[in-house]
Amino acid sequence: MRPRADRTRVPVVAATEASPRVESFPPQIGVECRVLVLGTVPSLASLALRQSYGHSQNLFWPFMGELFDAGPELDYAERIARLHARGIGIWDVLERCERRGSLDSDIVVASEVPNDIAGLLAREQTIVAIALNGAKALQVFHRRIAPRIDADRMPQLLALPSTSPANASLSRAHKFARWSELLDWSKLTPG
Repeated sequence: MRPRADRTRVPVVAATEASPRVESFPPQIGVECRVLVLGTVPSLASLALRQSYGHSQNLFWPFMGELFDAGPELDYAERIARLHARGIGIWDVLERCERRGSLDSDIVVASEVPNDIAGLLAREQTIVAIALNGAKALQVFHRRIAPRIDADRMPQLLALPSTSPANASLSRAHKFARWSELLDWSKLTPG
């Protein structure tokens, strides 16, 4: 199955430690996406690599490897294709914001500009669940995005623990058990 071409802008500004402006990547949504995984906004490592969840210690890709055979040992495009084949898409709650460094706690709330998740859900009628990667993504979703979504179009929300290395309060096993919930919402077989 071929993923659809992204139909949104490409970020023109890559954040650095000195430049606090951060911009999201375009959504990575395949045909018949069932689950949309939303992070907050890319880390500095992700921006440098131009890949979502690019920090080498982030557990997102190792978990995707265990769940959907889309692990970090694969080329990024192949990982995305394998997620799409299983009905998984990825994006961020924020289109842009100001943040020095990579920590969600450093996001300047007044600078938050949400992505058009409501518009995406209106176009992508197959999305039945949104998995929020961490507390900040959940918080921003409730504050800036949920009020824009029609009640009859609101998917099931899965509040999952952050896969970021900054989230050290939970064990890897506990995080993986929670992320395994994606199996219930994704396509059962690839293709």
